Amino acid sequence: QLVESGGGLVQSGGSLRLSCAPSITIFGVYDMGWYRQALGTQRELVAIITNRGSTNYADSVQGRFTISRDNAKKTVDLQMNNLKPEDTAVYYCKFTRVIDAREYWGQGTQVTVSS
Repeated sequence: QLVESGGGLVQSGGSLRLSCAPSITIFGVYDMGWYRQALGTQRELVAIITNRGSTNYADSVQGRFTISRDNAKKTVDLQMNNLKPEDTAVYYCKFTRVIDAREYWGQGTQVTVSS
């Protein structure tokens, strides 16, 4: 229901920009977020942006990652700078509808950071 793009292989210190858009027509107002799951670990929150534009970041990415959204297109991006090997994971986007908390997830995109 959501499609992520922009993942890939990058050297430590490099940058990537992830994008997420719905593959179906969705209605309503959404909070949007990015999550990641490294091999053998649980999925964790990376960054969120509310429908009003407030943002929150995991401590590990604060100052390096920036989340942004386009309300007209219902898309969310994640700009990732100064990437580190520990950022290697599958990255997922999630939309949460404000009125009823219905969730939409993407299928994930792999980000690999080499040292």
